[in-house]
Amino acid sequence: MAKIAVFDINCKQVSEKELVDAVFNTEVKEYLLHDMVRYQLAARRQGTAKVKGRSEVRGGGKKPYRQKGTGNARQGTPTAPNHVGGGVAFGPTPRDYSFKLNRKVKQSALKSALSVRFKNECMTVVNALDLEKISTKGFAEVLKRFELEKALIVIDESNQNLELSARNLPFVKVLRAEGVNVYDILKYPRLVMTEAAIDRIEGALAK
Repeated sequence: MAKIAVFDINCKQVSEKELVDAVFNTEVKEYLLHDMVRYQLAARRQGTAKVKGRSEVRGGGKKPYRQKGTGNARQGTPTAPNHVGGGVAFGPTPRDYSFKLNRKVKQSALKSALSVRFKNECMTVVNALDLEKISTKGFAEVLKRFELEKALIVIDESNQNLELSARNLPFVKVLRAEGVNVYDILKYPRLVMTEAAIDRIEGALAK
């Protein structure tokens, strides 16, 4: 099993933790990472874009000019797409952009994302992230000790002091273990996890 150093909140190493190879040291499948990021971004799209077609534009019913004798091409209605103010041909309509991915594909993609961060030495493990009070400045100092600017923080359960302290930092995101996902892991260059969060994730994925 792979091992990783465990630090306290003051950035001092206190122990080592063994990681399950099937979760943090598995083969990285880039095509699954690509599929999973597409899946997440597609699910976020509202799909509410809409334009009017020729049958929905107000007006029409009368020919813009007579059929013959004008020298122009014959026209049946001013709502046709070739007229200014007419309907749009093949324009967007409300739709659902989401698509299906199998559960095993999602799990394998998450394992690959976690393995990328571990293998590239972009993963930091802390024994706990307990702040005495809500303080953005105080949490920023913690990140400075670890030399972190952009990071995804993964905790095991609700931690109001930490979550409220981090919400005003523009390049930091705090997630609970059940919400960890491929897109956020890849979006942030550094991954910080508590020991308890690792245990929960391994329990869910190492089956």
